Amino acid sequence: MGHKKEALLLLEDGTAYRGLALGIDGTTGGELCFNTGMTGYQEIYTDPSYYGQIIVNTNSHIGNYGVQLEDEEESGSVKIKGMVCNTFSQVYSRDTADFSLQEYFERAKIVGISNVDTRHIVRHVRQKGVMNAIISSEILDEAALMEELKKVPSMEGLELSSEVTTSEPYFMGNEGNSRYRIAVMDYGIKKSILSNLTQRGCYCKVFPARTSFEEVMQWNPDGFFISNGPGDPASMGYAVENVTKMVATKKPVFGICLGHQLLALSSGISTYKMHHGHRGLNHPVKNLQTGLCEITSQNHGFAVNPEEISSHPNVEITHVNLNDKTIEGIRRKDYPAFSVQYHPEASPGPHDSRYLFDQFTALLNA
Repeated sequence: MGHKKEALLLLEDGTAYRGLALGIDGTTGGELCFNTGMTGYQEIYTDPSYYGQIIVNTNSHIGNYGVQLEDEEESGSVKIKGMVCNTFSQVYSRDTADFSLQEYFERAKIVGISNVDTRHIVRHVRQKGVMNAIISSEILDEAALMEELKKVPSMEGLELSSEVTTSEPYFMGNEGNSRYRIAVMDYGIKKSILSNLTQRGCYCKVFPARTSFEEVMQWNPDGFFISNGPGDPASMGYAVENVTKMVATKKPVFGICLGHQLLALSSGISTYKMHHGHRGLNHPVKNLQTGLCEITSQNHGFAVNPEEISSHPNVEITHVNLNDKTIEGIRRKDYPAFSVQYHPEASPGPHDSRYLFDQFTALLNA
């Protein structure tokens, strides 16, 4: 049941933490970010939006309910580069679990570290900003490990959707019983998003990230969905071009997370890298159209420029983050296109925002 080998976590500013290895022995690097969710670790690890990142789980115990393959996978494989936690549970209490989180990481060849002060790490990242880090159970000399860390690319300017997208188009839903044909652009789609679409009568064709607009249109969709995904949206000129053309068809367009940023970029609004991003299940967002507050699930390190939206004649702010006033939702006034920065599918929760999928299908009916 795992091991008690020493491991080292090193941040690019030289801050070091020593703890115990989990997963497999090895070395891994990526952008260090923290998630404040108290549950749903398996959904986090399989979310393609986390590709290229090391996750700090802030909940005190990780692994205590094991792993269940059937219901809690957001993609076909673990996407994170590494995991950091305080207490890593080698045993699990859930009867329906398939096996332990340690075995899960061993199968996925994930390197991690436990028995470190995650509260201190989070405070450090919140103060200093997001940065790259490296975990190793092989290299325990800080100077030598720093040389390896220097090889890890910065997330800013990095295009990663091509790394996680489907290689071939595929279908979701029941064609015979579906009311709408939705072209889904897979920049790192989560399974629970597709489930929310198919549950509302959508028959989805999921396209690889770099599929041309012309090929998508050959399927004659009723609307377009622009997915979440990893990396810097400003590096995705090919996607911005496609979204621009999709909006111009006057067919409904709905974007989530990275899709929100791409809709903004297609409207001439820039994006920027955040100080430390938003990741967790407890972020308060205000819907400016209804005046209601939603508790939301979030996972993003980039955001859209509020000043440029405020001066844009055809883009309206629909949602704002109540913690830092960042933009959480926009809509086009001249086209049936809207997006949100957060995750309304929110698996495992909260489910305050799933009405947005109904809003999308209402546009399809208009």
